[in-house]
Amino acid sequence: MKETLNKLFEHQYLSHEEAKEILSNMAAGKYNDSQMAAFMTVYLMRSVSVDEILGFREALLEMRVNVDELRDYNPIDIVGTGGDGKNTFNISTAACMVVAGAGYKVVKHGNYGATSVSGASNVMEEHGVKFSTDVNLHKKSLDASNLAYLHAPFFSPALKAVAPIRKALGIRTFFNVLGPIVNPLIPKRQVLGVYDLKMARLYNYIYQATDNDFSIVHSLDGYDEISLTDTFKVINKSGEKIYTPESVGFSKVNPEELFGGDTPRQVMRIFDNVLNNTATDAQKNVVLINAAVAIQTIDLQLDLFTALEQAKESLESGKALSRFKKFVEMNS
Repeated sequence: MKETLNKLFEHQYLSHEEAKEILSNMAAGKYNDSQMAAFMTVYLMRSVSVDEILGFREALLEMRVNVDELRDYNPIDIVGTGGDGKNTFNISTAACMVVAGAGYKVVKHGNYGATSVSGASNVMEEHGVKFSTDVNLHKKSLDASNLAYLHAPFFSPALKAVAPIRKALGIRTFFNVLGPIVNPLIPKRQVLGVYDLKMARLYNYIYQATDNDFSIVHSLDGYDEISLTDTFKVINKSGEKIYTPESVGFSKVNPEELFGGDTPRQVMRIFDNVLNNTATDAQKNVVLINAAVAIQTIDLQLDLFTALEQAKESLESGKALSRFKKFVEMNS
């Protein structure tokens, strides 16, 4: 690790194989906390390369807990990189519930918040969800509620090994970049939110080498999701499109309206308000537009407005809430 750190401090890059080996060693506990913290913070000073990210990803996926049986459902995942510093409520998690309520299968891959108060796993735990690696349980959950949840540290040993260090650092690291592309299911459908355009290009390069259906979303004021606070970009197989909030039928949102709060319980309250259709227009609309992009990613024939109508019907009819309640019942 000392040699590797010196190499990185001299602004050199790791090869695919070197990156893979480093992450494998992290998972095996071969480095101390100080070495791992130093390694992670290097990537705040320079961008991670494609070879490095692919090497890290390969190491994580080789060590993953196998959930291949869930692929038969051809589900979608909606996930953000995190690390945008905005501390929003759990928009992508709520959007997953809306998509499930619209009749589509969702396998959400998530974790505790590392750079924000509450990650998807915090919200799940606040509702009494017990995390599991039992594939049969996840299949039953998908059948009953259209939703399964994969708690990242249970499925990726390296993520568990570095979790305390990430939490202690409290800053964005390359694990924020890795998280969305190491869902152990390796889903064929995914919506990915990124915090800057450089990341969008990196992921687009990775996805274009696959046959996946994907949408990469980014709000130009720095959110790793469609925030409706500014113009936003959607990148998919057919190219790139720019939208304003007004162009999709919504008013522009003030950033303060998306603030999650200071505790996981406060974030959970907003999440619950959204599913109960009692949230503010800003909170509700931002979930709907992210869900609509996911629905459009699943059904490429739909235009965004038709997908948005499906998302609204799911939320306003109570189907999203009903699916979530069933999910909690199945997984508690």
